[in-house]
Amino acid sequence: MPSQQRVSWIGLGRMGTPMARFILQAGYPLTVWSRSPASRRGLVADGAAEAASAGECAAAADVIFCSVSDDAALAEVALGAQGVLARAPRGAIFAEASTVSAEISAQIAREAQARGIEYLRMPISGNAASARTGNVTVLVSGPAQAWVRAKPIVETFSKAQVYLGPGEQARYMKLVVNALIVNFAQSMAEALALGRKAGLDWNVMLDTLAESTLGSPWLKVKAGLLKQRDFSPTMTTRLILKDIDLMLAAARTHEVPMPLTANTRQLMQMAVGAGYGEDDYMAAIKLAEQQAGLTDLPSRDSKT
Repeated sequence: MPSQQRVSWIGLGRMGTPMARFILQAGYPLTVWSRSPASRRGLVADGAAEAASAGECAAAADVIFCSVSDDAALAEVALGAQGVLARAPRGAIFAEASTVSAEISAQIAREAQARGIEYLRMPISGNAASARTGNVTVLVSGPAQAWVRAKPIVETFSKAQVYLGPGEQARYMKLVVNALIVNFAQSMAEALALGRKAGLDWNVMLDTLAESTLGSPWLKVKAGLLKQRDFSPTMTTRLILKDIDLMLAAARTHEVPMPLTANTRQLMQMAVGAGYGEDDYMAAIKLAEQQAGLTDLPSRDSKT
């Protein structure tokens, strides 16, 4: 049986809901809140308590998880007069799982320390599909003693956990991972357009990539979806622009040139302009195909 640490989860989107459900299924007392009441219903039906606000949710827990969309949403939830840090019990852990800037994270760290709250930066490497199966990797930084307390809970919804240090290291590691993903996605879009234009069979091309030296869990999952021409979002093209902007802002702060990432940002913006903003970011493939003069393949059809 788990320890009787009380747990709360704030933010029940595509990622937050399945991760919170794993905690509940493991037997931890769980309180939930999100801006959309509809997103809470499934967990409440499964036995979670429902809070009326983010602050009330935080007040009910020893370990508070949070997963929201961006810096502005995090500031509203965490720093308001009735927010997480104002209402959380002294000695509680605030484990923040969003992809946000190091700047807002450092601001929260200062406020948390002043209020006697242990703050863990805990961005997630994975997507909605891997969150549903418990196959995400958790990147963690912050007070080591807080991580020791939180780790058994985190293990309920993740396959791997990497502790990176006492400060903002996890925030930067998430940007490193996502920079590789978005740039590879754009490279893959161009390469696949070339293959189609040269007459390669779509399914055979994807199977070959998945079994090549480039093969990775990410590529294998994407290849399976692309064979069906399934662009339903694990992360939308519009949302990934937010992540790219975080990368480029960090690059400016640390005086690191990122010309490839800057170009990828423009191409993803073109995909949004072409009407693919709410598709998965792999819709960059459809844009590359259009630019090459190719028509879209129907689902389950491998003909060019």
